[in-house]
Amino acid sequence: TLEGLMDHLFGPTTQKRWNEDFFPFTQPSFELEIYHNGEWMEVLGCGIIHEQVLEISNRSDRRGWAFGLGLERLAMILFKIPDIRLFWTEDERFHSQFEEGKIIEFQSYSKFPPVFKDIAFWTCKGDNEDGGKDFVENDFFDLIRSVAGDLVEKIELIDSFTHPKTGRSSRCYRISYRSMDRSLTNEEIDALQFKLRDDCPSLGCELR
Repeated sequence: TLEGLMDHLFGPTTQKRWNEDFFPFTQPSFELEIYHNGEWMEVLGCGIIHEQVLEISNRSDRRGWAFGLGLERLAMILFKIPDIRLFWTEDERFHSQFEEGKIIEFQSYSKFPPVFKDIAFWTCKGDNEDGGKDFVENDFFDLIRSVAGDLVEKIELIDSFTHPKTGRSSRCYRISYRSMDRSLTNEEIDALQFKLRDDCPSLGCELR
């Protein structure tokens, strides 16, 4: 049903993939991504409604499923908006481009330069001898945004490999920081990057 909805919105040839995820009110939970403009984009989350939710609602005799669409992501595709943070800007150069009831392609305007920072680490599996916590990429993305908020423009995996002897996996991510209304300095982004490095071990990561 949900894949059919994506076919209806974006065409039957749209590439789709499912990933396991975590949402507090469903178990198990999944997210659906589509391949758009050369990268995978999350468009919705779904899952079986958690039994405790049904019990609290006095519907323990029922079973159900839930899903939620990322309306901003859909609007980005329809209006060709490249950065989700533009939806929260107060810049009239953005708001003045659109009219109610019309789909108008966004015309980009000048932006402040980005600051790029890389972070690399080994990931763990929960069944390792050291009892490390499983690495979940979405948790890592959430951690980055909890540290740097809307200054994070893009997160991309630029390198990964598995050590042939130890079997450990390594990942290297490039984080693009950019403000919508000012130029960032290396000093302030370095402070965020150091905070991120300090917090990464909580996700089962060993920094390289």
